[in-house]
Amino acid sequence: MIIGFRSARESGYYIQENSDTIDTLNDTTSVSFSELARITDQILEKAEDDPEILARELDGLAPGIKNELLTSDLLNAYQVFFYFFREDPGDLEQDRLTLQPASALMTGVMMSETELFELFFSIEAGEPVFSVSDGDRVVARFRGADSYQKALQFHDESF
Repeated sequence: MIIGFRSARESGYYIQENSDTIDTLNDTTSVSFSELARITDQILEKAEDDPEILARELDGLAPGIKNELLTSDLLNAYQVFFYFFREDPGDLEQDRLTLQPASALMTGVMMSETELFELFFSIEAGEPVFSVSDGDRVVARFRGADSYQKALQFHDESF
């Protein structure tokens, strides 16, 4: 289990074993952008384009660091989607999400569209949210770990 964060001046960004010499970060701890970038570089290097490994590495980060990364320009929206749902959304949706920085999730990223609906993925208070729009207004909104499945189910049942 990853228990904390080491300063960028030290030899790593986390410790995977219990250690009395490492300060654990709490939810209110903030790190500088340069330290956040170093953490991200090390995680991405370890993950080597494997979203499963990336998600496991993000799981182990201190909550404050993880929340900053999930809405930063250092990850893309697909990586955040995969972190929350551990599944691929489909090729077109993956491409759309990959082209958007995770920071765009603060306002929402259109993932897919059909004749009747548009599906938007966003992050609110550290939680995934899916909004279904008819083009003019949001007709359904789903939050949490099952929000993607609920949004797909809503879409399927509406046809």
